[in-house]
Amino acid sequence: MARNEEKAQSMLNRFITMKAEEKKKPKERRPFLASECRDLADADKWRQQIMREIGRKVAEIQNEGLGEHRLRDLNDEINKLIREKVHWERRIVELGGHNYSRYSAKMTDLEGNIVDVPNPSGRGPGYRYFGAAKKLPGVKELFEKPPELRKRRSRYDIYKRIDASYYGYRDDEDGILEKVEGEAEENMRAEAVAEWMRMEEIKKEARKAVKSGEVAEVGGAAKTILYEEEEDVVEEERMKERELEEKEKEKEFVVHVPLPDEKEIEKMVLEKKKKDLLSKYASENLLEEQIEAKAMLNIHR
Repeated sequence: MARNEEKAQSMLNRFITMKAEEKKKPKERRPFLASECRDLADADKWRQQIMREIGRKVAEIQNEGLGEHRLRDLNDEINKLIREKVHWERRIVELGGHNYSRYSAKMTDLEGNIVDVPNPSGRGPGYRYFGAAKKLPGVKELFEKPPELRKRRSRYDIYKRIDASYYGYRDDEDGILEKVEGEAEENMRAEAVAEWMRMEEIKKEARKAVKSGEVAEVGGAAKTILYEEEEDVVEEERMKERELEEKEKEKEFVVHVPLPDEKEIEKMVLEKKKKDLLSKYASENLLEEQIEAKAMLNIHR
């Protein structure tokens, strides 16, 4: 039996393949300018063709072993195809078709986060990097985030975070503080009631003794109370004595310079008056002499 290669080279098979190629239409080339296309279906077809080419090249650029120059060339070709795709999408919208640019993919970094690529021309998307091209020297730095500088909080920012919980106004909301304070409150209340009962018993004993006219013997509990009252009285008296001593010290005025008597004050006043009269008399004499000198000068002139 003949092999497949020999069958393909037979005259009959070659004739059949030649006739099939003749029946086929001539292969159409994509227009260089999108504005030359007048049919919406053709424009959509050329866009799909560009999308397939982009997909093939993106799959090829994932290989890191291609080398730096080949990766850069592939990335340039993909960006060129993307720009051409944008022109065809714009043309489809002009012909009344669907707006594909609304749902176009965005640029992402190595971690998958969306990156805003600056476009100085302002037309269409900016230059993008795909696959292994993101790890090329000089490109990797573009995707690295700058280290976050820890800003020092100002006094305004600190006070802005302060609320009622900072001052302890919301401590009762969780119910924990109420349980803890409940036990302590019960103990304090029991101690206060026991103290009050003890005082009431002492007062009753004292009243009974006064009514009967007998001398009341001071017990242990009453003795401690009386002793505490005596101490309070003694402390009050000492405080009053200290206040009186301080007032007396404030009233006393110590003079460190000898004060003059009334006679010395009168002498000082008389001397001051004499000096004033002499100074007035001297000034009047000076004025008279000046007037006479001026008159003499006028006569000579």
